[in-house]
Amino acid sequence: MRLLLLTALLAFLEWGQVRGEDDYCFGKDAERLQTRQFSSKTAYQIVKGTNIDKQYQVPNCEPKKMWIFHRHGTRLPTPSTIEEAPRLGELRDLIVKNYRVLRTKPDTDALCLDDLFAIQMWKWNTSITVDIEEHLTSQGYEDLRGTAKLYQHYFPNVLPNKYNSTYYLFRHTNTQRTTESFKGFAEGLFGDSQLALAAEIPEQDLLLRPYDYCADFKGKNYKGEGSEYQKFRTSTLWNQTMADIAKRLGFTVLAEDDIKLMFDICRYEQAWQVDRTSVWCAAFLPQQVDVLEYAEDLKYYYGSGYGFEENTRFNCRAVQDMLARLSSPVSPHVVAYFAHSSGLQTLLTALGINKDDVPLRADNYDSMASRRWRTSLLGPFAGNFVAVKYDCPSEVEKEKVVFFLNQNGVQLDWCNVGLCNWSDVLQRYKTIAEANCDEYYCRSGANAGQTVTSLLATTLLAAIVYLMH
Repeated sequence: MRLLLLTALLAFLEWGQVRGEDDYCFGKDAERLQTRQFSSKTAYQIVKGTNIDKQYQVPNCEPKKMWIFHRHGTRLPTPSTIEEAPRLGELRDLIVKNYRVLRTKPDTDALCLDDLFAIQMWKWNTSITVDIEEHLTSQGYEDLRGTAKLYQHYFPNVLPNKYNSTYYLFRHTNTQRTTESFKGFAEGLFGDSQLALAAEIPEQDLLLRPYDYCADFKGKNYKGEGSEYQKFRTSTLWNQTMADIAKRLGFTVLAEDDIKLMFDICRYEQAWQVDRTSVWCAAFLPQQVDVLEYAEDLKYYYGSGYGFEENTRFNCRAVQDMLARLSSPVSPHVVAYFAHSSGLQTLLTALGINKDDVPLRADNYDSMASRRWRTSLLGPFAGNFVAVKYDCPSEVEKEKVVFFLNQNGVQLDWCNVGLCNWSDVLQRYKTIAEANCDEYYCRSGANAGQTVTSLLATTLLAAIVYLMH
């Protein structure tokens, strides 16, 4: 142990003599704004909204109902990433060798002493194995517990802390990460994750996982040859960014797979422990993260967003469910679904949220710095879309709604500073509300259509009975 510490100290002093004082230093950057740009692997605690207290109160109105679509919290990597992770130990040693032995440290944009030392001391957590791939982490559980407590704080009358199976409807997909996310959310509301029950998961989960049953959706070319994503990844800007990253680490050439692995582990580790930093994030300058994020945004823009017009029709059932649940005068008063990033992104696309006037393309990176479609802010780990329905008895429009995305009020140009008339919502989404979801995007079987039709019919009947009394 003493020999190891002595070696590290000597290395520390040696690097200190040759480091560039003006080089960017991730370890000393107090803001680290690039950690807000990690696309679907962004930590929720870093990008969540902070001004909900200015947006939830609606004069002369009382919140009555809530509909929630919640992505699972921070999770472990996929099996392939877990299997590849030991490669980082090899890269760690090569980077140290580049700087100490081969003397290939670049003249500019080199790793600072603190970052290089942190990389040298890094070790992979070998307890993360493929048998627990994509499982929810402890931080992921806290993500959901935290969102439940926050929304309950602002809407205590809508989210009572006593569980009632008629008042509350919970449902999650058939995965460990959404099951545990539901439990974290339930604990946040009721103080005990065992008090609440989730609805049975159907054999074909067409509401929360429609993409599993739609060949057309899975078959579109959103990241293959000829796609905007691939065009960007073969552009001069991309190739130069890859070369600059390699040079920063002391390499002449570095495989893109190695760069991707470093970026993935940087993003995972940052999300697992939001109060600490991942040493692998130091491998990238902030402007290089801009490029990496844009590539991810292109992939999701065409995979789940506005890149293909038909994507706006895909999450038909979720939109219909929201409209029907909030239109009904009877329970459940709170509906909360726990699902995945594709479901959340396609829901936002169906609702027309954060749509850019100019499509994202491989050739317009420079002009899209202020784009609305930024998956880091739309669908981070634990990303959530919440619709709150208000009763406004003294207003001309008796029913209103506010949409929240990750604790930020959603601004739609046909609403009044985020406050929408419910009648306008129904009119705006009339086409999708009246659609046969089996036919609206791709055929998924009659049962799904019957399920949604039955829900709408039940809602209509409940409304008639309510009005008669």
